[in-house]
Amino acid sequence: MMDAHPYLPRCLAAATLILSAACGDAGQPPLQADAHPGLNTGGHLFADVTETHLPATPGSSMDAQAFDADGDGDLDLLIAKEFQRNVLLLNDGTGRMAVAPAGTLPGSAYDSEDVAVADFDRDGDLDAAIAGEDDQNSELYLNGGGGTFADASGRLPARGTAQSVAAADLDGDGDADLVFGNHGQNFVFINGGGHFSDQTHARLPAVADLTQDVEVGDVDGDGDPDLVFGNVDDNRLLLNDGRGFFADAPGRIPLRAGIEETREADLGDVDGDGDLDLYFANVAFVAGADPQDRLLINDGRGFFSDATAPRIGRETAHTPEADFVDVDRDGDLDVVTANFRDTKAWRVMLNDGAGFFKEATGTVLPSGLDGEGVDVEAADFNGDGLVDLYLSSYVGRDRLVFGRQ
Repeated sequence: MMDAHPYLPRCLAAATLILSAACGDAGQPPLQADAHPGLNTGGHLFADVTETHLPATPGSSMDAQAFDADGDGDLDLLIAKEFQRNVLLLNDGTGRMAVAPAGTLPGSAYDSEDVAVADFDRDGDLDAAIAGEDDQNSELYLNGGGGTFADASGRLPARGTAQSVAAADLDGDGDADLVFGNHGQNFVFINGGGHFSDQTHARLPAVADLTQDVEVGDVDGDGDPDLVFGNVDDNRLLLNDGRGFFADAPGRIPLRAGIEETREADLGDVDGDGDLDLYFANVAFVAGADPQDRLLINDGRGFFSDATAPRIGRETAHTPEADFVDVDRDGDLDVVTANFRDTKAWRVMLNDGAGFFKEATGTVLPSGLDGEGVDVEAADFNGDGLVDLYLSSYVGRDRLVFGRQ
């Protein structure tokens, strides 16, 4: 496999490291009150290391992606900035980040919204695709090794008003394809040796959505990746036929009677039954929308039921982002949200093990994390086996918090 698909080892290594941080490290015992006295005494599970480990960079962060950009075995960060140059932060191995040298990451001050990484050209290192919204300048950067990137945006075969991008092997040929979520027709670009062909019209339904997020996962348990589009108004589930051709699956996701303005869709097994459940992070910037987030439970075949009321309860924050992360290391997936124009820029809801959640922000996160939360990136940045969080803010500086022993 390594010879046939040289991109896989490093991609899988990075993915394993991130997944280990997000879902609990088998080498770390579950966090108990006696093992972590701060849990009972008002201490926090995370410590704010922003001032010592994170350089001051311009605001307008929209998304952060952790990956080993320079091949040195630790996780770096690529930050998508709105109408500013994107920022690559390199990790020194202890979680201290520094802005990459000039010329490392090309590009201009585009309206960047979202980041996806994969080894698109199958040369053994990780490349990056970035969704561009209002100016329609989506970007593709190929890693030349050692974390120096070249602009290959000309390999993207079409332009759109893109709010999101995801990388996945849609057609099962061993390389990473691209899905762009657009204002209008979404795109599927099929990879052929690092060059992409626009196969949207063959592989996606002809639908003009206002898509804010693309999430990829096998929701129906048949072994291939399906697509969830988080939209302004009706969200959409598309099922893969096994060859990378997608069809609408109406009725599998319960829809709201009113407007649902979803900014993020996240898949994860919250109730421990082995299938992927679905969280919609919602805002209410459109008149008539309800900002209530939603939690949908999968029956194992890709049919979802709305379990919002009993499992997360009523909330009214504008939530551009929600991530499933095992923050308390008890083996189940908790929820960390980023919130806009809210008293808490980031919130934490802890899972009871059966998929019922209770807010515990004050116990988990340190105080003083102000800002306009737009993204959460969970990974082990300092190599201690504990999950850390990079918290992106649209206004003010981003934050970095480390998990505490």
